[in-house]
Amino acid sequence: MSAPSEPKSTGTKKLDTMDHVAVPVGDVKRTVEWYTKNFDCKVAYQDETWALVEFANIRLAFVLPAQHPPHFAVLGEPAAYGAPKTHRDGTRSVYLQDPSGNEVEILALK
Repeated sequence: MSAPSEPKSTGTKKLDTMDHVAVPVGDVKRTVEWYTKNFDCKVAYQDETWALVEFANIRLAFVLPAQHPPHFAVLGEPAAYGAPKTHRDGTRSVYLQDPSGNEVEILALK
């Protein structure tokens, strides 16, 4: 397990806004169909390897384990944690690990 990542500067504002939680699934399409049939949520993005559904208070990402790590995303300034990468949906972020090895995505504000 690697050491937890820390902000590059000590003046970084503490982050307080969750964007989404990403959970691993075996079949993205089937999972999205089940959630949209059983809950009041809408699809914000979907492809073969991941999808994002929006509820009134949170978004869930369904990810294939070989393509994306399970994680949760917090809105902030990714550059304070490293070099941001641009994802296929146009978002920019940095992944880091907490002391227990959980993946945390720092996602740029839109």
